[in-house]
Amino acid sequence: MSDTSSAAEFTAADREFLATPRMGFLTVPDGTGLPQPRPVWFEVTGDGLVQVFSETGSPKIRRLRRDPRASLVAAGAIDEPARWIAVSGTATVEEDGVPELANRLARRYWDLDDPERAAELRDLMQLDLVRIVIRPERISRYGG
Repeated sequence: MSDTSSAAEFTAADREFLATPRMGFLTVPDGTGLPQPRPVWFEVTGDGLVQVFSETGSPKIRRLRRDPRASLVAAGAIDEPARWIAVSGTATVEEDGVPELANRLARRYWDLDDPERAAELRDLMQLDLVRIVIRPERISRYGG
């Protein structure tokens, strides 16, 4: 199956694929324009936005404040058929909704009945966090 692109709307199959716990790779340009990908947890909202969270003082937040272009790529696992979805658009840094997002994503990616993971989440929630919200302008996909 070939790489296909669309306007900025997720299909039902895209949403199903992205609803499973998989790593996303958030890419933002650095000061020289070079891409700087980082692995992140993510979710697609009901209204088609992509959101992740990060520490307020992280390099990616500083970079996004200078240049709001961002993309996120999520790929299938090794034991799945070849598949990926890439979302590109403009990102904003938001201060609201961070505890709720961090808790939802922690529950999605971790077993919080594990005391070590629960402790990691408590530690994470003590950090100064913000949300990164990507408004998709282009969605590309392969497979599925």
